[in-house]
Amino acid sequence: MTTKTTDSKGRLTLGERFANRTVIVEEIDETEVRITLARVVPERELWLHENRAASAAVHRGMADAKAGRLAAGPDLAADAALADRLQD
Repeated sequence: MTTKTTDSKGRLTLGERFANRTVIVEEIDETEVRITLARVVPERELWLHENRAASAAVHRGMADAKAGRLAAGPDLAADAALADRLQD
């Protein structure tokens, strides 16, 4: 436990461990405040964290990519041959 003093504007430094981190400040009562480290998820991405199947699929894909297991790219030569055979 450490004792610290706030400045004239009520600010308090938490120390290097909390530098550049997001925190939740929860007022428990008149004499107690709880500070919790947090990570913020943008609302438009929240569905992925709530959908276990989608999240698992993304994690599998990331593991495959990391291991070098990538899908084959398009066959450009075959596509060009098809384009040549098509009439305008």
